[in-house]
Amino acid sequence: MGRAALSSSLVSLRPRIPAVPKPFLPNSTPNNALRFPSKISRGSRTRAAAVSESPTGRLFPRVAAESTGPIPAAELLKVVETAARTGAEVVMEAVNKPRNINYKGITDLVTDTDKLSESVILEVVKKNFKDHLILGEEGGLIGDSLSEYLWCIDPLDGTTNFAHGYPSFAVSVGVLFRGKPAAASVVEFVGGPMCWNTRTFCASSGGGAFCNGQKIHVSQTDQVERSLLVTGFGYEHDDAWATNINLFKEFTDISRGVRRLGAAAVDMSHVALGIVEAYWEYRLKPWDMAAGVLMVEEAGGVVTRMDGGKFTVFDRSVLVSNGIVHEKLLERIGPATEELKKKGIDFSLWFKPENYSTDS
Repeated sequence: MGRAALSSSLVSLRPRIPAVPKPFLPNSTPNNALRFPSKISRGSRTRAAAVSESPTGRLFPRVAAESTGPIPAAELLKVVETAARTGAEVVMEAVNKPRNINYKGITDLVTDTDKLSESVILEVVKKNFKDHLILGEEGGLIGDSLSEYLWCIDPLDGTTNFAHGYPSFAVSVGVLFRGKPAAASVVEFVGGPMCWNTRTFCASSGGGAFCNGQKIHVSQTDQVERSLLVTGFGYEHDDAWATNINLFKEFTDISRGVRRLGAAAVDMSHVALGIVEAYWEYRLKPWDMAAGVLMVEEAGGVVTRMDGGKFTVFDRSVLVSNGIVHEKLLERIGPATEELKKKGIDFSLWFKPENYSTDS
């Protein structure tokens, strides 16, 4: 495949990666879900509504693709899950072994496991969809830029945690159709040294979100004061980093706490699972967000930029929540982000492939 241009272990019994359950794509949402207009089935494909609505009536544009395109949702999701599971098998094989660590920056790590995980994921994608465009964290962009499908792959999200044996890392695979998330899978590593295990999240546009085969939903917590929140910080300690440190302090004062786990795909999957209410961060990359944002939205949550605007995976900020506390969070996060814009901080789209056609 041609390369396209970018615009801007010690335990004796190692746990096995659980088999991925057969994709289940229901035609209904739970009664306690945030109100979404009904989905329209089109043969073997599912078409999702264009907007989600908060309990206060505010409409937020949906980030998911309206459908999975010419590839049926079940077929696309099966390959996504297989790719993520295959990468996770590489990580599980290495999780209790010594790490060979290199550095992208002073504190930004990359290991041989990142690279090997990405290579086996690429093999799965290429075997099934030879003409699709692929954006990997380690390998960059490959494939046909005229394809309507773009795979966003993070072969090891939370590399620093992995390097330390700290249980907050994952393999994340998301595929976009015309620039919007269509199917996703995140394999999260849980437990820790001597007791590693995994849980697998998956979602498809209009098909709901699942964890180990069981449908999941965001929490119903309706107050920030009763919320457990999550954020993240990048490697560049500039004005955006300082602004988020201040937001961290503010929300620590008024909520049940703010966690910083260090793996965006895990953080967003936890919002979808309903164990935390929201997550935000500046300057994530498409491979950090493509799977997680779909997981949240399909679990009944809301996704926007940190200024409250319409989100795409090529944006430089993201706020995901259960939808109920979203507007309250924006009351503080939105103005802080606007101030960064006034200071000249760049919030233009990035890592969007040249010539890649999108609906956003």
